[in-house]
Amino acid sequence: MPLRFRILGSGSSGNAAFLQTDGARILVDAGFSARRLDEMLAECGESLARIDAIFLTHEHGDHAAGLSGLKKHPHIRVFANPATARTVQAGLKHRPDWQLFETGAVFRFRDLEIHSFSVPHDAQEPVGFRFITGQDDDLFSPRRSLTWVTDLGYAPAHVHEHLRESDIVVIESNYCAQLLQADTRRPWSVKQRINGRHGHLSNDHARELLEAVASPRWRHVFLAHLSRDCNSVAAVQAACVSLRCPFSIVAPGAGTPLLEL
Repeated sequence: MPLRFRILGSGSSGNAAFLQTDGARILVDAGFSARRLDEMLAECGESLARIDAIFLTHEHGDHAAGLSGLKKHPHIRVFANPATARTVQAGLKHRPDWQLFETGAVFRFRDLEIHSFSVPHDAQEPVGFRFITGQDDDLFSPRRSLTWVTDLGYAPAHVHEHLRESDIVVIESNYCAQLLQADTRRPWSVKQRINGRHGHLSNDHARELLEAVASPRWRHVFLAHLSRDCNSVAAVQAACVSLRCPFSIVAPGAGTPLLEL
């Protein structure tokens, strides 16, 4: 079976993605209610009952809200570092099946090799993930990799390396600098947090990062986690028109078609 991937929803209101290999069905983040996640999974013929694990990047609600509804799905393992797990657990009435890892660790889950790495964001201990499946030079199970990195104020060198070694990249293009500056709903302090070194990547930052890292391995790049108020598909398209890689822009609140690789 090829690697199957679909972003279920992305944006300031929630983030989650579905990844399937021969041996595993997982979610990357769970930023919607369990009921909504089930509805999203049903659109690609899946359900939470068939999900094996959730990999959490950090504790913010738009990435972890779904854990409150996992009491009905005790079989789902939840992978997180101790700081993230501790913070999420404090707000739960049940205890998920936590699978703890140290940030920077490389570990396995079924037929997946997972590389965790730190990212600069205003959370307890946020991480990105690179998921790898298959074997080198195997015609029937070729090696494939996907890097998921959202919620970061800038990209340190180690993030560049994970992006460069991936077939599929999910990177945030969170805000348009001009729209953020003009926004009247957010106070100055919030704007400073968003565009700070522990905030988010702007459209220009995302383009500059992708141009700096540009890899011939990339099969597809998803520009995701767009702010509903301070960004738009048109603004991302205008900022990233010079990119020389196949990319899609994930509209705020929207998902993507199922991708097989």
